[in-house]
Amino acid sequence: MSTTRPADRARRAAALADLDAAVSACRACPRLVAWRERVAAEKRAAYAGHEYWGRPVPGFGDPAAWLLVVGLAPGAHGSNRTGRMFTGDRSGDWLYRSLHRAGLATQPTATARDDGLTLVGAYITAVVRCAPPGNKPAPDEWAACRPFFERELDLLPDVRVIVALGAYAYDRVLRVLRDRGRRAGGAPPRFAHGVVAQIDEGLTVVGSYHPSQQNTFTGKLTEAMLDAVWARATALR
Repeated sequence: MSTTRPADRARRAAALADLDAAVSACRACPRLVAWRERVAAEKRAAYAGHEYWGRPVPGFGDPAAWLLVVGLAPGAHGSNRTGRMFTGDRSGDWLYRSLHRAGLATQPTATARDDGLTLVGAYITAVVRCAPPGNKPAPDEWAACRPFFERELDLLPDVRVIVALGAYAYDRVLRVLRDRGRRAGGAPPRFAHGVVAQIDEGLTVVGSYHPSQQNTFTGKLTEAMLDAVWARATALR
């Protein structure tokens, strides 16, 4: 149970809302702006009747979160369509089912921003906020998004465990923490599923395979493996 005072929670929620507005209005990266808007205009046939979000996607979750879940970037026809992280695609189906089983989400499905889903003790974000072509952001695009992620770290002071979904997110999270002086002695371990990097006394980073179809359809990531990540995170809290 969170010990965050209601007044502090309200202040954080307001500050996060301001940050969300700034994220959603960003047009810093011409390639990403063009791609996200093209996808939103052309649409996938299955979503022809949907109005796409077509903008950068802000983070989502509990202002008093102890757990921060970090992905790579929004999916072109998932978050770029719905406007909420990991919502409306197969990756999100896997993620939210697992978070629900762990007691970290109030329902197992995520279909739209207004579907009633809330997170309990968790906050979900990504290191890049626009859907990139081929899921491959350029270095300057990651650099442009980095201040948004750093601001979230500042606004979520109760975070004790960060779960990074995939090697890209894991490496960027560690880089940001290192540059902010949050690093224990010695080099952190290379990315692997279930790897644990102890940053300092108050923060731990856990690596997980991303729940992409490439990983879930092939059995590289199973539901039991993903469930075990939240169990490990809870034990490290």
